[in-house]
Amino acid sequence: MDISVWLALLALFFAGGLTPGPAVMMVMSASLRYRAPTAMIPALGVSTANLLWISLAATGIAAFAAQLPVVLTALKIAGLCFIVWLAWTMATADPHRPRARAEQAPARANLFGRGIALQLLNPNALVFFGLLLPSYFDHEKPVLPQALIIMATVTVTEMLGLTFYAWLADAMNQRLQSPVFSRWFNRLAAAAMVGSAAFAAVMTTTA
Repeated sequence: MDISVWLALLALFFAGGLTPGPAVMMVMSASLRYRAPTAMIPALGVSTANLLWISLAATGIAAFAAQLPVVLTALKIAGLCFIVWLAWTMATADPHRPRARAEQAPARANLFGRGIALQLLNPNALVFFGLLLPSYFDHEKPVLPQALIIMATVTVTEMLGLTFYAWLADAMNQRLQSPVFSRWFNRLAAAAMVGSAAFAAVMTTTA
């Protein structure tokens, strides 16, 4: 992979990692409830799902599927339904309950699985990995080394962004310690999550 292509890829996913979307909202909400270290469990789920997306992009399957209207529509509907459900659970969470400790959090597999499911069904991921990422592969060169470089780059940038937001939410919660703040943050995060996914869904329609 040429250094210029890698720098362009780094800029794309670094900006994407810092842009609040469904994954960021999920991690921040988990951080408010369980603290930042536990919030990194769904973050790892998101990064794991990214590896599958990159594999699909490397083989051309993601780009091929993105050109099939029926597949594209099914993915968008499933993704939006799942994100709306997640947003509803966030918006209706009881802010008066004491913050749960890590050992009282839902099973780690559940948090990890939510992160994977969110990213696999996330219309934002479809835009990045199905429509944008395939253009960064040079198919005249071996695909595997390029895929490994992209996996490492995307994982590092994604985790940096999610870690930043997890600790930011944790710091805000520790400073304010207000049920009212938690309630309104979760409601705004839920709205942002749905709005971001809906916007991405429209983009895939018009792309």
